[in-house]
Amino acid sequence: MTGQEVKRKLTAILSADVKGYSRLMNEDEEATVRNLNAYKEVMTDLIQQHHGRVVDTPGDNVLAEFASVVDAVRCSVEIQKELKPRNADLPESRRMEFRIGVNLGDVIEEEGRIYGDGVNIAARIESLSEAGGICISGTAFDQVKNKLSLGYQYLGEQTVKNIPEPVRVYRVLMEPEAAGKLIGEKKAKPRQWQMANLGLVIGVIVVVAAVVIWRFYIPPAPKMGVASKEKMALPLPDLPSIAVLPFANMSDDSKQEYLADGITENIISALSQVPRLFVIARNSTFTYKGKPVKVQQVAEELGVRYVLEGSVQRSGDTLRITAQLIDANTGHHVWSEHYDRELKELFALQDEVALKVITSLQVKLTQGEKSRMFAKGTENLQAYLKYIQAREVFFTQTKEGYALARRLLEETLALDPQFPAAYGLMGSIHFMEASVGISKSPEESLKQALELTQKSLAMDETRAGPHSILGWLYVLKERQYDKAIAECERAIALAPNSSQSHIWMGVVLMYAGKHEEAIRHVEQALRLDPIPPGWYHRNLGLAYTNGGRYDQAIAAFKESLNRTPNDILTRAGLTAAYSLAGRDDEARAQAAEVLRINPNFSVEQRAKFSPYKNQADLDRYLGGLRKAGLK
Repeated sequence: MTGQEVKRKLTAILSADVKGYSRLMNEDEEATVRNLNAYKEVMTDLIQQHHGRVVDTPGDNVLAEFASVVDAVRCSVEIQKELKPRNADLPESRRMEFRIGVNLGDVIEEEGRIYGDGVNIAARIESLSEAGGICISGTAFDQVKNKLSLGYQYLGEQTVKNIPEPVRVYRVLMEPEAAGKLIGEKKAKPRQWQMANLGLVIGVIVVVAAVVIWRFYIPPAPKMGVASKEKMALPLPDLPSIAVLPFANMSDDSKQEYLADGITENIISALSQVPRLFVIARNSTFTYKGKPVKVQQVAEELGVRYVLEGSVQRSGDTLRITAQLIDANTGHHVWSEHYDRELKELFALQDEVALKVITSLQVKLTQGEKSRMFAKGTENLQAYLKYIQAREVFFTQTKEGYALARRLLEETLALDPQFPAAYGLMGSIHFMEASVGISKSPEESLKQALELTQKSLAMDETRAGPHSILGWLYVLKERQYDKAIAECERAIALAPNSSQSHIWMGVVLMYAGKHEEAIRHVEQALRLDPIPPGWYHRNLGLAYTNGGRYDQAIAAFKESLNRTPNDILTRAGLTAAYSLAGRDDEARAQAAEVLRINPNFSVEQRAKFSPYKNQADLDRYLGGLRKAGLK
């Protein structure tokens, strides 16, 4: 876009999202998506009725613009009034409450989309709103304060992410008795103008003095909100702990999203290999993707001290990466930097960011650790870009995603037939297709998965992921438990902070009959991935069941069902746990759920896919199913 092509305008922006959306999705994806679509339809109708235009609706976010601030605020109030009774009919834990932010600001318009600080401020003040509430900026307030039958509470000047100047923020008070009220905003009385001027003079003197001091002393890092140890959802580890948030894609082309996500994944992967760090898994940090969250919130929810965030901007063959490491315990930036490089320097640039994090946290690397961390497996940049694109598509975990990832990997290997990671990912695709039941021949898919994983490791045995997958394949396909444990031990040695390394070790140990060791590794996987996929808790439930810890097993299975309520393996596991705990009525109720999901469920068929080494473990599990009435 040239300077002449830029179209700017002043507009009222409405930004809305769902409070606790990630939790709702984890607990029940289908119901959440169904409710979200219904609520968005209501919001769209109201926006149009108030002369607004819906600009975009990614995920749980709604972005709209209005020619009038009055219309934007009036529409926001109507949205909250309309959604309130709908939420009242739902259980408290399933309510979908939107937060709304309204701003009047300058934006850039291109092909129907709007960009710029005007949009960013609306999104930032939206995050300051309560669930079911509305916050507006000072510029919006100045336009509506005497025009609507509403009240307002002044929240002060707020420092918001990526906006250099503080923003005045007001909470909209929608109750009828609040109409015409303005709470919290104090103005100087007319006779106090002399004191105000004196204060201004003093302020100027202080600023000048501060500048002089700054010239001779290093200024302190800017301070942000501080995370509360008392509010930590999980206890802080003894090691330096870090969560890497998804880097924002600042490129004009949305198709470059994979590059930002790929860089984030590579930094997480590199840090996970350092034994003297504690690194939160990608699965958990990516739940914050696209969300205007505060660093202290992330730290408290994931139980970490440090948070790394940044952005990626690609323009042709040039690349800009910004990154900042924040100590959430103090609110200070440990460091921040931006890097302008050629795209061909991508390998070195990723390494530089990861190494900067490690040195900032005062962690020393051995030469072996450094060489493993920064090994890319190919010198072909185009092959590498194809590979990270395939990997990001793979993470969608859909049939279409697996098909597209396979095609991209075929293109990757055509560019570099000796790229070990590409073979490993191709093996993972075959494995997942067999696991989720979309393979035409599960047996052939598992055979391909085994061969491709072994081929990947023959080229480069220093990557943890293929060792973990190979360990599980040794159990599932060949019942070779000792070899499987050895592979998983190797994976943990290579990436001790990888939740994947620990979860697969836990699964392998569980089927090998080493139940307490299995529990320890699955629990470690859950600590590294506090917002995990449902099958993590399912396997914890199975490990507890095998260890005779039935009450804990039941709790774990229920947690899994919060994320995947129609997972038949979790339902079967909960059925067995209830039976073995002597809670027969609840066991029969779960057995009915199993048959609801799959009327053709067979205990004998389940036995074929339960590769227990010890017959006693298998008999205990199957006995629990039969006792509940399953056949």
